[in-house]
Amino acid sequence: MIDLQFADDELDARREHIVRFIRETAESAGTEQAVLGLSGGIDSTLTAHLAVEALGAENLHGLVMPGAVSREDNMSDAEWVAQDLEIAYDVFEINPIVDTFLDAYSEAEGDQTAVGNARARTRAVLNYLVANHEGSMVLGTGNRSEALVGYFTKYGDGAVDCHPIGNLYKQQVRQLASHVGVPDELVEKPPTAGLWAGQTDEEELGIDYDALDAILALHIDGPLSVAATAREVEELTEKQVERVREMYERSEHKRQVPPSPESLR
Repeated sequence: MIDLQFADDELDARREHIVRFIRETAESAGTEQAVLGLSGGIDSTLTAHLAVEALGAENLHGLVMPGAVSREDNMSDAEWVAQDLEIAYDVFEINPIVDTFLDAYSEAEGDQTAVGNARARTRAVLNYLVANHEGSMVLGTGNRSEALVGYFTKYGDGAVDCHPIGNLYKQQVRQLASHVGVPDELVEKPPTAGLWAGQTDEEELGIDYDALDAILALHIDGPLSVAATAREVEELTEKQVERVREMYERSEHKRQVPPSPESLR
């Protein structure tokens, strides 16, 4: 696989760039505070570290939002991150809220994708409930790899005021997390969106993140064709490259604001 990691002398500049972005985004929103959903995964953990550096621990409010399918170790890790950074946090059980939705529309019961997305959107509503009450902004945790293939819930984890690590491939997220002091067990933990029992990101995507990053960097963001990308990285097949291309094209609507008709003249 290709190495997309930053040179050692670039890491502090990348860190400072994101910290400055968070601070300037808060200033433009007229606030000094932020709300962040904590999952115990690497993306939210890195974002939390950088937000504390940008705004101060006293100005970051973490929300831990377990559901019926959330792994207990993930929720424990989320609280560990909050306690380690000395930020205030609340734990909101989302299952009763999701159950209320299913009581209202029982036809969706058993639909893994629909219910999983409802969990993600419930977390978004809680993020904004707290943020609106406190006059805060909501920080997202999306990275570039997931954004390019649409691996997020529209109006769920995609419903935020900004994505501080949104320009980083997953390899770079791990590298920067290590650089800022995130413990190795969190850096190396298999990522999961926690949308249904046993779910992992790489299994759902059908490709590991290193391979995904290589395709995105060489073919989607870069100039290489499908065939050239597969030749450049021996471990890849043209079929894998084509599949990622399809995910990118099918998810274009997720990366745009909702469309409206053009004005009549």
